[in-house]
Amino acid sequence: MVLKDIPADARPREKLLAQGAAALADAELIALLLRTGLQGVPVLTLAQQMLDRFGGLAGLLHTDTERLKQVKGLGPAKRAEVAAVLELARRAVLQQLAQRPVFETPAQVKHYAQLQLGALAHEVFAVLFLDAQHRLLHFEEMFRGTLTQTSVYPREIVKRALELNAAALIFAHNHPSGVAEPSRADEQLTQTLKNALAMVDARVLDHLVVGRGEVVSFAERGLL
Repeated sequence: MVLKDIPADARPREKLLAQGAAALADAELIALLLRTGLQGVPVLTLAQQMLDRFGGLAGLLHTDTERLKQVKGLGPAKRAEVAAVLELARRAVLQQLAQRPVFETPAQVKHYAQLQLGALAHEVFAVLFLDAQHRLLHFEEMFRGTLTQTSVYPREIVKRALELNAAALIFAHNHPSGVAEPSRADEQLTQTLKNALAMVDARVLDHLVVGRGEVVSFAERGLL
């Protein structure tokens, strides 16, 4: 079933134009992107199946194009359209978060890190450089690949902190496997970096491990 086969007053597009986008359910918004379903699967049903598979809109927002391939009936063109819309949404949220004067709660920082790293298929070590009021100065992906003390260079992070005149830092790295559980190596690396940055009076506030739908905070676990 395609959208034109749905009664006019129930079609997502007509409903949106008549009542505004806020009147549409999540599945109806996704259906507008998909436009057509599959044989035996109406487009609204397919849209709801996607939401169920990825854990709702929040989960879909962190989904990459590789995972979208798992959805039967999503060809390259549709995957590209969906991925483009999701990326626009991610960038809009990130822009709003970055414009806030201060990261006021750990939940805000977790959300920011999840949006930045949650959908990546490769491992990245990133740093949030903050001023003395914990306002975001800069977010930077500094290292890629398997993270060990030999692949993450403390002097590069110290150098960047000095360049940005950062008073505090938050580390974040992702686990593409989806399991956001810190390893012993993660703990050792964090302590090494914390000691190096203490030499230049820069505080390490947290280290976040980003999985799929979950972010673990070293500070909340008492690991700092």
